[in-house]
This record gives sequence, C-alpha cells and structure tokens, in this order.
Amino acid sequence: MDPVRMGVLGCAGIAQRRMLPAMSADPAVELVAVASRDAAKARATAARFRCRAVHGYAELLAREDVDAVYVPLPAALHATWVRAALDAGKHVLAEKPLTTDHAVTEGLIARAAAARLALMENVMFVHHPQHAAVRRLLADGTIGELRLLISAFAIPRLPDDDIRHDPELGGGALWDTGVYPVRAALYFLGQELRVEGASLVKGAGEAVDTAGTALLSTPRGVAAQLSFGIDHGYRSAYELWGSEGRISVERAFTPAADHAPRIRIERGTRTEDIQLAPDDQVARTVRAFVDAVHAGAAPNEASLHQAALLHAVRRRATTADLDRP
Repeated sequence: MDPVRMGVLGCAGIAQRRMLPAMSADPAVELVAVASRDAAKARATAARFRCRAVHGYAELLAREDVDAVYVPLPAALHATWVRAALDAGKHVLAEKPLTTDHAVTEGLIARAAAARLALMENVMFVHHPQHAAVRRLLADGTIGELRLLISAFAIPRLPDDDIRHDPELGGGALWDTGVYPVRAALYFLGQELRVEGASLVKGAGEAVDTAGTALLSTPRGVAAQLSFGIDHGYRSAYELWGSEGRISVERAFTPAADHAPRIRIERGTRTEDIQLAPDDQVARTVRAFVDAVHAGAAPNEASLHQAALLHAVRRRATTADLDRP
C-alpha cells in the first residue's frame, strides 16, 4: 500500500518530541507538511523533519497531497479543526481529549463514520503490549475474580504560561491527566461504567482544576478509584485487586521506548515479577492510525465512552470542589 501522506496542524511540544519523529521513522507514513500560525515556527519545524512548511491550518487542509492530519493543538481548539479536517476529506489523528464536550465528540465521531474517515484519539498507552498482557492474566484467573481497579496519573507543575493552566484553551487536570486513569478503567472494566462520585480541586489562585478523584463502578459491582493531577509528584500506575491476589504496573501510561515493563503479581505471601521486552507505544500508535486509514475503519467507540465518563466526572464534581481555596 502507498504511504499515508500526513500533514500536521501545529508545532506543539508533543508533536516535536514524540509524534513527528515516529512518523518520520515509519515507512508507511510520508510526512508532507507542518502548519503553524507562526510562519517562522512552521519553517523551523519543517526543516527539522524534512517536510514543507505551511502558514495557516486552513492552507494545509486545502492541500491535495495530504491524506490525513495530526492535530496536536490545545484541547479547546480540537472541535473546530477536527471538524474542518473531516470536512476537507482528511483522516484525523487528534491529541486527547478529542474535544472537551461530550456532545461535540459524539457528533465528530458520527461525521467521521458517515464519511468513512479514520478518526483516532491519541491515547497511546492502549497500544502498548504490556496492558494486553495484563488482560490475559485477568482472563486466565491469575488473581481470581476482579474486585477493584486503582489508577493514578499525575505530573509535576509546569510553568504558569503552559496551556494546561489556561481554561480558554481547555486546560485543567481532568482534560490533561484525568484521561489516562479513565481510559484505563474502560480498558479493563468495560463500557458499562458509571460515575458514583467525583471531586475536582483548584489550587490556590488557579483558574483550572489541578487535581481530581473519581469513583466508578460496573453493573457487577467492580469499583475503580481514580486520581489525577498537574501539580504533584510524578505518578503513573495502576493496580488490579482480585479475590485471590493483586496485579500492579508502574510507569504504566507514558513509558519510554527503552523501558522494560514489569508486571507484578502478588498472591498471598508470594510475589512474582513478569519482565517484558521494551516497546515503543508511540510507533505502535502511528502504525495503528495508518492501519485505520487503509481500512477506512470507523472511529473507536472507546473515545465516545471516555468522553461520556469525563463529562460525568465534571458534572458530579461539586461547585464547592471547584471553588475550594
């Protein structure tokens, strides 16, 4: 098959650190152009990755030599430019969250499906094989019947001018780090999750939520305790508790390509570590998108369920939580 001809809307840090190097290294991708509202930034990024510079996002979408676009823009801009890309007949890989509005996400997914265009949310950890290995252990009854998922993702504070601190750009812990434990709950517990309670907390003087927790449950009574934040010591992990033991994974959501994952199994007084080979979830994500483009695959429904849960978490969080000094 011919390579997928990619354009990029924006020169965000994640694009330059992770996605553009992975696209450039994949023979199934031809990186055609990078667009920015800042012409100089577009030229600098394009020179680094040996592609064309385009001044303006609409100009890139008008190019006939672009099949698909990657959208690493701030979350609040996703709805506008994902819709514009779909209307231009482009397949879309968009950073998470797909949008900050459940109904808008639902509409975009329906629009992509009707046009037979791939629309994929860039939640990379689900493509790492360590999590499929954990699911196999659960299916094999390694820890008995599943009772509880505990998951956390939090990062140290970034500079005050970072987009994560700007509500107009879709900032806040829920949209930035909360996506990961919510998606982990969907991945391991299925699509029938319900939000039982939630809290979103603003740090002193903050314009956005900087921390959050949520309690979810399945119809069978399996619970999920989720924590997330953007002003914390780094944490990226989950635990699965069963009737006969526990499985835990550290560095679960953003492992480096050279990281050798370890799955820890505890049963009674015995502990077993399963060491896995390093893997590159960024490269796997790019290839998954290429495969979706070639197949004309419908968008993954997990993104829709994730959007619904994020909406429910924000709705269940009380006004008092959001205004707490």
